[in-house]
Amino acid sequence: MAGDLPEYYFRVRDNGANVFRVDSENRQRRIEMDQIAVVNIKNGEIKSQGDYALTPEDMAEIKRWMEARIALLARRDIDDIHRAVDYLNTTTQWIQSKATDAQLDAVTDDLLLAMHDLRAVLVRKKADRILKAQEANDRLRLTTHSPDRRRDNGAS
Repeated sequence: MAGDLPEYYFRVRDNGANVFRVDSENRQRRIEMDQIAVVNIKNGEIKSQGDYALTPEDMAEIKRWMEARIALLARRDIDDIHRAVDYLNTTTQWIQSKATDAQLDAVTDDLLLAMHDLRAVLVRKKADRILKAQEANDRLRLTTHSPDRRRDNGAS
């Protein structure tokens, strides 16, 4: 079983991980883990631990883990948003079918403020995306239909 262990172990922490080299091929047949680095995925920083010099193999494995971790966290973020949409739908159903007046009094203001804030941010972000797309289309139209290009095409 010990032979099946990975060569590296990443102890996840806020913004990254502590990286350990796993050694199970020692005389005592114990699993030993030596910390070799600290990784920060927010800023991409990789710091070797103590006087340990990271090998190219170490760096390649750490970078591979960082890429996989960033992708996992991105998937989790969008999953959280999809769950939030489900919670909103469940909350709407609860309000419509089961909530008492006392329960509604306890949550209505908080829900209305949170929903107002969410709506305002969503509307602003959507408007920004629409404007950005329109500006990109306008720039594209200007570069493909500029008078200079027509002159160049006519001259050749």
